[in-house]
Amino acid sequence: MELISEINGKLNDIVWGPVMLALLIWMGLFLSSETKFLQFRKFGYMLKNTILGVFSSNQHEKDASGVSPFQAVATAMAGTIGTGSIAGIATAIVSGGPGAIFWMWVSALLGMVTKYAEIVLSLHFREKNSKGEWIGGPMYYIRNGLKIKWLAALFAIFAMFACMGTGNATQSNSIAIALESTFDIAPWITGVILTAIAAGVILGGMRRIASVNEKLVPLMAVFYVVCSVVALILNIDKVPAAFSLILKEAFNLRAAGGGVAGYGIMTAMHYGFSRGVFSNEAGLGSAPIAHAASSTKDPVKQGLWGMFEVFFTTIVICTLSGIIVLSSGLWNTGEYQGSALSIAAFNSAIPTLGGIGVTLATIFFALSTILGWAYYGEVCIQYLVKKSEKAIFIYRCFYVAVVFIGAVGNLDLIWSISETMNGLMIIPNMIGVIGLYRVVTRLTKEHFEK
Repeated sequence: MELISEINGKLNDIVWGPVMLALLIWMGLFLSSETKFLQFRKFGYMLKNTILGVFSSNQHEKDASGVSPFQAVATAMAGTIGTGSIAGIATAIVSGGPGAIFWMWVSALLGMVTKYAEIVLSLHFREKNSKGEWIGGPMYYIRNGLKIKWLAALFAIFAMFACMGTGNATQSNSIAIALESTFDIAPWITGVILTAIAAGVILGGMRRIASVNEKLVPLMAVFYVVCSVVALILNIDKVPAAFSLILKEAFNLRAAGGGVAGYGIMTAMHYGFSRGVFSNEAGLGSAPIAHAASSTKDPVKQGLWGMFEVFFTTIVICTLSGIIVLSSGLWNTGEYQGSALSIAAFNSAIPTLGGIGVTLATIFFALSTILGWAYYGEVCIQYLVKKSEKAIFIYRCFYVAVVFIGAVGNLDLIWSISETMNGLMIIPNMIGVIGLYRVVTRLTKEHFEK
């Protein structure tokens, strides 16, 4: 285990080093500039055509070739509104300081247009599989758009491994910790129950996953927001100080190990961007896989949902989580980590009920993520293996087994490996998005000139 941890640590330093951070910022700024800062210029239009139009009939239309636009969104949101919004933000604060939240905001504002571009490309270059269903993602727009087959395959391989960590093991691990902290339930018991639930849904394929997430995601999102708002109202006197601390520590020039907490600007940026990407997946290339399954014919309309996903998961959900953690004063005691810190923070605001509420939210967030990422891995298998039916079944069985392994595994190593896999996915995806940015700008222009 020590050798694995050491190798992963060195690789992590490379993929999440200053060069990667600079490239992520540059990509967001470049795409924002090329689309004339679409995320700000068309923010109202985005809201009108996404969350404010969720009850429109065209958001729920589907056919034999794909799931409904809203089901595709729900599956993608299931992947993004995971434990990155609860445990991830707590880990970012502990490891990178309060300033990490500011850099999460930056990653989100730039990431809104990055994710928009990914989804537009995913729908534009998608294909139909042997069952006549739409499938797509970075590997398809890299192969069909850039014509670089080896790079497309590389993304699929990285994504398949990331599915096991980011979308699976870290999620079941957070559920196990939350249930152990709140109800003293042994992790192995949680692992057995989660494995059984995951098997029942995942073995049914995309349509069953989408059907479950369509109901689960809106419910859990509203529940968590309500709990968070109540906690903030009860702690309202501490909220201004929390925001002040975020802004102060975001530009802290102390070297690591100096000052009170030892956080420097690069540390805050590192954890802010990596956990930001973990929470909203902008630049990662995972969510476009779910969106490609939508029956919608307009890539831009589906891309608007990507913008909303980033805004809601990071600017809204992660900010609520982060302010509650900072307001509790427990983040720098060294007593808690991950979801346990979030639970303790909610408990300090709403005794007993707060911990129960965030535990339930963690369970539903993480479970929906496990289901959503299961589909991402299936599409990667379909891309890599020609006769994929048997391979997909083997993958599903292995994926379900990892649910149990994650529940009883080590949190630090699981999070670290997941973070590394995320970084590796970004590299080929970034090449694909930047290489095809003119397609994005053309389709965007055509949509708004109709």
